[in-house]
Amino acid sequence: MKRFIKWLVLLVVVNFLSHQIVSADENDMVKNMVTGNTSFALDLYKQLKSNEGNLFFSPFSISTALGMTYVGARQNTAKQMAAVLHFSGKQDQIHDSLGDLIAQINDIQKQVDLELRVANALWVQKDYQFLKEFLYVIQNVYKAQLNHVDFAAAHDAARRAINGWVEQQTNQRIKDLIRPGVLNALTRMVLVNAIYFKGFWDSQFKEKDTQELDFWVTPQSSLKASMMHQEQEFNYFENEQLQVLEMPYQNKALAMIVLLPQKRDSLADFENTLNLESVLSWQNQLRKHKVRVFFPRFKIESQFSLNQNLIAMGASDAFNPNRADFSGMVGRKDLFLSAVIHKAFVEVNEEGTEAAAATGAVVSVTSIKPPSPIFKADHPFIFFIRDNESQSILFLGRILNPQS
Repeated sequence: MKRFIKWLVLLVVVNFLSHQIVSADENDMVKNMVTGNTSFALDLYKQLKSNEGNLFFSPFSISTALGMTYVGARQNTAKQMAAVLHFSGKQDQIHDSLGDLIAQINDIQKQVDLELRVANALWVQKDYQFLKEFLYVIQNVYKAQLNHVDFAAAHDAARRAINGWVEQQTNQRIKDLIRPGVLNALTRMVLVNAIYFKGFWDSQFKEKDTQELDFWVTPQSSLKASMMHQEQEFNYFENEQLQVLEMPYQNKALAMIVLLPQKRDSLADFENTLNLESVLSWQNQLRKHKVRVFFPRFKIESQFSLNQNLIAMGASDAFNPNRADFSGMVGRKDLFLSAVIHKAFVEVNEEGTEAAAATGAVVSVTSIKPPSPIFKADHPFIFFIRDNESQSILFLGRILNPQS
């Protein structure tokens, strides 16, 4: 059976507890949304980079789940959330733009041969009265499936139902997202967003070219890693600080962008300077080059509780039972945000489809060209997956050790 490159991110669960118990303007709004999502992605990366080891998450999925929460936010709670998420404009415009972006991403798999889908779902306490206006936006703009459950009397059964939906949306790759103890009798609503991607490299790596080579986890310490190799034409850029490589997936609808520091010991310094302007500048400077690529196979599974990260970023009121204002959900200040959970999985290897291999093999080379630059990812690097049409960063990660 052919192996494939698999990207899977399961998404954010937002759990609420009761405190008491496409025109020109639309295109501009979507562009602003993409820019804001990228800024949020980099802000969140700075929060998570202190975690040990490899890192992988979906800023798009987190932003979408929190966007659904923002539908019901009011007053200072809404202002704080908008600042953290880099939302700008009126609330209805923000939600329409995010809904348009979700629809655009879901349309990709109708046009090209890959799997990419974004799904939203909402579980609410069966006898708890949410405002019709709130439910309308969640169902019609975010296209979220509405489910009524009984958290008060059977919260564990509700947990199993939610986890079952998650398993179905992620082809059984993510199980038991919500662990026992997260939900209880005071839970009133759970919002879930899942994003799933499976695609093939536009130019495949041949397994016979993979070698066990050194990967330098520090300048003085290395380990053996399965390093894939190919020489092909890619979009590429380098300066004194880093090398940037774009490796497209089949049909070039999506691409992986790899940011590789020039020095083996400079990732930490590089992470501290990462910002929106730099990322956009590097992407704009990518040009076609014949490149010798050495890239490790790896697999990452990550899980985060994001409460403290989001509070540190400025969304403190949403998590405070005495200050949270989600009156846009129920008409009164009964709700607060109790948990934001994120779980993600990614696996990368050599092979794609036969068509991808054939497409990637058509390259012209002349002997008078200078030597191909070498992109050797044999030390820690950052990578992200981008939707090429909208320029949205769907997934973002870091590899410190491809074997862990």
